[in-house]
Amino acid sequence: MQLIMLDTETTGLSPLHGDRMVEIGAIRVSKRKIQKDDSFHHYLNPGRPIPEEVVRIHGISDADVKDSPKFTDIAEAFLSFIGDATLVIHNASFDLGFLMNELRLAGLPDMTQVPVIDSLGFARKRHPGQRNSLDALCDRYHIDRSQRTLHGALLDAELLAEVYLAMTGGRQFSLGMDAEAQAAGTFVQFPESTRSRAEQAETATMMRRDSPPLDEMEIKAHQEMLDRIHTESGQAIWLLPPRQN
Repeated sequence: MQLIMLDTETTGLSPLHGDRMVEIGAIRVSKRKIQKDDSFHHYLNPGRPIPEEVVRIHGISDADVKDSPKFTDIAEAFLSFIGDATLVIHNASFDLGFLMNELRLAGLPDMTQVPVIDSLGFARKRHPGQRNSLDALCDRYHIDRSQRTLHGALLDAELLAEVYLAMTGGRQFSLGMDAEAQAAGTFVQFPESTRSRAEQAETATMMRRDSPPLDEMEIKAHQEMLDRIHTESGQAIWLLPPRQN
């Protein structure tokens, strides 16, 4: 299975409130080996200020990305890189929300059918009731994270690769150990999708029509059929007294 470990850094927590990506990093894992020479990494100009409190988390300032490409500039290359691989993302709904929003804004095909493994959800099943942040998992599986003084998309993708391989049996192939992938669309739903379903429901209500009236002959034929069922069955169930709880 071709896996791509992916991470992003952003200007904030919500793409629906205008936050954008400032970094994207991905690294390929093939035959349970991390392909460090097969990675995808870009700093991105978000087109909006990066709040100081966020800079303290990932260390990426406005000055750092003022000459960087916008996501639209690298979107096609990103889609080509992931190809038909399965994405592994720690807290998939967060990163996918930003990725799918950026693709929408760029007018490009969405990722709703891309297979995704949420390593955070998988970790919570394997280690219920414990801390399952990337740092905590690195410590649990004795993975060196000494270089992780700040969040960084490519470094975090590399650490995620180490963590995921450790959680699923190590670098040797282990049948059935991989987590189950789900379509990206199951992790993220934008208001447009919800609105579309609401509009369909409203349209269905508007299009609903009352049943046409029955004439006396049809009513008589229906009653005769009910009487026949009652006679031949000994007791029609709809004539039985209600059951007492």
